[in-house]
Amino acid sequence: MALLEIRNVTRRFGALTAIDNVSIDIEAGEFFTLLGPSGCGKTTLLRMIAGFDQPDSGAISLDGKDMADTPPEQRPIHTVFQSYALFPHMMVADNIAFPLRMAGKSADEIAAKVREMLDIVHLPDKADHFPHELSGGQKQRVALARSLVNRPRMLLLDEPLGALDAKLREEMQVELISLQRDIGITFVFVTHSQAEALALSHRIAVMNAGRVEQLDAPSRIYGFPKNRFVADFIGNCNLLDARVQTVSGNTLMLESAGLGTFSAPAREGIVAGARGVLALRPEMVQIFASGAPGAPELSNRFHGAVKELVYVGNVTTYMVTLDNGLKIETLLPNSGSGRVRFFEIGDSVQIAWRPDAGHFVVD
Repeated sequence: MALLEIRNVTRRFGALTAIDNVSIDIEAGEFFTLLGPSGCGKTTLLRMIAGFDQPDSGAISLDGKDMADTPPEQRPIHTVFQSYALFPHMMVADNIAFPLRMAGKSADEIAAKVREMLDIVHLPDKADHFPHELSGGQKQRVALARSLVNRPRMLLLDEPLGALDAKLREEMQVELISLQRDIGITFVFVTHSQAEALALSHRIAVMNAGRVEQLDAPSRIYGFPKNRFVADFIGNCNLLDARVQTVSGNTLMLESAGLGTFSAPAREGIVAGARGVLALRPEMVQIFASGAPGAPELSNRFHGAVKELVYVGNVTTYMVTLDNGLKIETLLPNSGSGRVRFFEIGDSVQIAWRPDAGHFVVD
């Protein structure tokens, strides 16, 4: 039995269906992420798990018990918000101790658990500081410590890193992974950041318009999107409209009005005549000078010119306009130091990819 069972849950606000017949199982000890654009329903679903809102239909069970009649304060679930919600008039130790005092724990037990949590979140020297004396990352760790101090069955995190700068977000991602692994409590994480979800999660539910479009491991969602929405939403992706011309063994021959014919990997259920898109990640596309031979296995090859380029440190992103007007995004690693440019805007180039690259999705 899963720790948390969400069964056919629907939530409406007037004419708006915020959650549309969603079913999800979340296992004990899992780092599970609800990912999607603003307004997709992920925070509404999190609020129903916490008990701040109730479904119009369906059921939410924890440890096999229906939570419908259990108020938020009696659920073994804590929530961490983006705003931290620390008590400004209390020092760090008192903020962390607050749930234990409310539970009537003894002074000795409270002191021991607060020390333990301060060590876990790497803030043993901040016990006597007030929240305004802490950095954003330190406040976030205090909020986590307070939520974890009485070992809830589940921790809900609603965009907890949204207020942090990029570098601090990366540092806190590492902290969250380590914290969840060490403590072993189930995390349910809400974010609209694809990179964050891919980096942190054991499994991800990609949501759109109140529905779960795909529920899978990060590598599966990135490499094998279920539909056009998931392919387009998760990371950067070239979406090439095409029709299946033939299916032969492990290979599809696709026909595109823009590219002619090119090959792609086959998969079960794809038949000749099917229409859809080839989801082709930029890192799968190679770029090289016009006239260069290129590797023989790069059988899908097209000519174009560099339209735009963006240097982002470890790689340069190129937008190439093909001779037929189609735009393809590709990446080239920067092996040298400084602002390395292998191609300039306007350069004549070839782009190519292997026949086993990409993932064809039926419309």
